[in-house]
Amino acid sequence: MTNAILCGGSGTRLWPISRENLPKQFLKMFEDDSLFQMTIKRNSAFCDNFIIVSNENQYFLATDQLDETGIENYTSVIEPMGRNTAASIAFSAFCVDEDEILFVTPSDHLIKSDDNYKNAVSKAKKEAQRGYLVTFGITPTTPNTGYGYIKTKNCEDRVCEVASFTEKPDIATAKRYLQEGDYFWNSGMFMFQAKTYLQELKNYAPDIYEASKKAYENSKKRDYIRINKEDMSQIKDQSIDYAVMEHSKKIKTVVSDIDWKDVGDFDSLYEVLPKDENLNTQNEKLLAIDSKKNLVFGRYKQQIVLKDIDDTIVIDTPTALLVTKRGDSQSIKEIVQKLKKTNPEVIKFGRSVYRPWGKYTVLKEYPNFKVKIITVNPGKKLSLQKHMHRSEHWVVVKGIAEVTKEDDTFLLRPNESSYISIGQKHRLSNPGQVPLKIVEIQVGEYLGEDDIIRYEDEYDRV
Repeated sequence: MTNAILCGGSGTRLWPISRENLPKQFLKMFEDDSLFQMTIKRNSAFCDNFIIVSNENQYFLATDQLDETGIENYTSVIEPMGRNTAASIAFSAFCVDEDEILFVTPSDHLIKSDDNYKNAVSKAKKEAQRGYLVTFGITPTTPNTGYGYIKTKNCEDRVCEVASFTEKPDIATAKRYLQEGDYFWNSGMFMFQAKTYLQELKNYAPDIYEASKKAYENSKKRDYIRINKEDMSQIKDQSIDYAVMEHSKKIKTVVSDIDWKDVGDFDSLYEVLPKDENLNTQNEKLLAIDSKKNLVFGRYKQQIVLKDIDDTIVIDTPTALLVTKRGDSQSIKEIVQKLKKTNPEVIKFGRSVYRPWGKYTVLKEYPNFKVKIITVNPGKKLSLQKHMHRSEHWVVVKGIAEVTKEDDTFLLRPNESSYISIGQKHRLSNPGQVPLKIVEIQVGEYLGEDDIIRYEDEYDRV
């Protein structure tokens, strides 16, 4: 069995914790693992191989976090743009033998990995081997309007036939579903043989099937599979639910009591975080006076004080502060859409920006100079590049730097430095075994990240 993990999505309802450059599935909010890593570890008990479907930025985050888990048996599929889950799952199915069982999961769910989970996976596998498309239904506990619903019939030993699918309902409909009792939340997890899914996709969405097949066949195949942008743009943007599940006659649902939580917004995040005696989320930087039931998230040096505040969300980050009422976290999407017009950088990036070779953190920024800490992972290198509007001064603080300036290449050690003038071709590499850290001081009339001309690059960004 192969676990296909869908990593798409930027987690906008958890902004500013989640940014496009570092979405929620890769944040280490729970213990020492990200939700993505927890998914990998949870399903490694059942699956021999993994397929990671992501965009280009997420690909590097995923591979770094896979290295931390020690998992090596995986294939990466890189999508140049999002075209929803019907195509992403088709790419996964094309990657494996037609009889292989695909266990398709999101990368950002919290699930209790216990005997109930093992039993649900086991039941689903038996049905998948019989030629069914299997969904995992979660018993609803509230009339939630943020989830899709599955109506079931003819249940036997927690395995049910599917009467219908419903997308996110209004509150009155959700309350009725909860009372009737034969409706379950659609968890977004699926299991089936690759050939079963591809045949049903071909039957009910032949345009998506053909376009996805063409895109896969034309893809660049190295130690990853990179889908061509032009081919990807020809695929209809449609979910597996719309394309296949709402039409197929080969569907079963396994009722799954697996303590499942989709941590998709601040209200759901509040439910899973540990709390103090006043039901405020625990935070060592928080002083709460006559305040209760607040979600406070901040991992920085600032002291946070609440006085006479109840039922409030306070999200403190170095580049953005969000304060809103609990119970209205669905409106964060509207905030993000407005900020995309007025300040798009704050949606894309936090203070730290992740790159294929490592990351950089902006310490100070002024109109004509900027100070960064740059971290380059062992064996990685930046592109050979130049800038037209800024000079750079590098000071090594940890590790060994290999610096290329025009035709000259040399090593720098801690407390040694080099100056890169405007228009000078240069490259920074880490030939060592530990992360390289340098302080970079940029000076110039324009300091935007788009002031870069690349000549050579290991990550296909030229």
